[in-house]
Amino acid sequence: MLNRLVAPARRLLPTHAFARGVSVLVGGTAGAQLLTVLAAPLLTRLYTPLDFGLLAVYGALLALFTVVASGRYQLAIPLPESDREAAEVVVLSLVVVVVTTLASGLMVGLGREQLASLLGVPALAPWLWLLPVGVAMAGGYQAVSHWAVRTRAFPAIAATRIKQSVSLLAIQFIASPLGGGGLILGQAVGQGMGTIALARSAMRAVVGHRVRPAGILAAARRYRDFPLFSTWSGLFNTVGKQLPPLLFAALFSPAAAGLYALAHRVLAMPMALIGEAVGKVFFSSAAKAHREGRLGPLVARVHGILAQIAMPPAVVLILAGPELFALAFGETWRPAGEFARWMAPWLYMVFITSPLSHLFSVMERQVQGMAFQALLLIARIGAIAIGAALDDLLLTVALFSVTSAACWVGFLVWIMTLTRNPVAALVTPTVVSLAWSLLSLLPLAVAVLLEPVWLPWLPAFAFSGVLVAVRYLLLFRKVY
Repeated sequence: MLNRLVAPARRLLPTHAFARGVSVLVGGTAGAQLLTVLAAPLLTRLYTPLDFGLLAVYGALLALFTVVASGRYQLAIPLPESDREAAEVVVLSLVVVVVTTLASGLMVGLGREQLASLLGVPALAPWLWLLPVGVAMAGGYQAVSHWAVRTRAFPAIAATRIKQSVSLLAIQFIASPLGGGGLILGQAVGQGMGTIALARSAMRAVVGHRVRPAGILAAARRYRDFPLFSTWSGLFNTVGKQLPPLLFAALFSPAAAGLYALAHRVLAMPMALIGEAVGKVFFSSAAKAHREGRLGPLVARVHGILAQIAMPPAVVLILAGPELFALAFGETWRPAGEFARWMAPWLYMVFITSPLSHLFSVMERQVQGMAFQALLLIARIGAIAIGAALDDLLLTVALFSVTSAACWVGFLVWIMTLTRNPVAALVTPTVVSLAWSLLSLLPLAVAVLLEPVWLPWLPAFAFSGVLVAVRYLLLFRKVY
């Protein structure tokens, strides 16, 4: 019976290998994110902006450790031609995860009270013991999921995404009497769900190839550029992204960090996870395309697809972000919608460029990647400093978002030049996707402008949603 149900679904998938892989991962991600979207309005009525502020600061700390959890060696797992060498890199990644987990545990054990006070959130101190738990969960998942990328086990990765969302949300709902601690507990534990399922294949390869310490050391030397340069690149990028919640809590208030965290969670998570799904498939295909001299057309194709997907949501947020947030999460969260309006161009650029950032690993240009991320971090720090000096929270968010978007535009231009793509490969998809988005969202734009006079914006939003859905359907038909 199960086979009879699954077989027709499989026939619906695209036949092109790249598009098929993306469809599987995006399908799993879409299911996971649907749960997140449905749960968000309930969570905002169970938790306060202060609770979300605690989660934002914890999440920032966790992200800083996670980006270095495996020394970035996990990025090298899909690259070797030999499965034996790849298995050695898996073990190497897991060893580094253990070291990083112990380091985070030592930091928490010796100074959690001082750290929480320094960050301006003393209420976080009792929950910092979950930091090493989160590091172990996230780091282990990084390693085994990249082995799944190597073996193109995209259905298994998609399944883990759903498990993670279900576990995370279940814990956060059940633990709501704990306040912000409930959000943190769900974040720490939920993201590790599915690791064991993915680990089975990787461990079979490790045992089957009889990985030895000498091979692990050889892999560490062969791919030493990943911890030496890619780690710093990833750390700079993560610090830049996590600066707002950390600094908003310290310079303004934990509630300000919570407002920003909700806007970022609602907007960035679906876009980032879909972008990550595309990125994993792109990474799997790009290594081979680079060896065969086909990297340029692949980059142009991926950029074109991502621009068409991301543009309509970005335009919607610019037009009606505050109204949508107030409707979905309650009037208390309207300021988060104002943040979202300014964050939209930045998150659009992140969505279309984050999968392409894997080229730093594929082409082994970690030095250039590190330099770009350092420049991005400096620009973001400058933007936040200006906004904080003027004591204007919304201006700070706007400056941070616009500066970040400008840097990612420069990165995209550099990538297109590096892969020998013409200017049209960058400009044409952007112009076409913007034109289609404006045309589809014209009813919403008119309603937002004329709402005080006569036209309600919510029916216009629904009508524009139908037009956008038709546009997406036409795009997906091209894949088939």
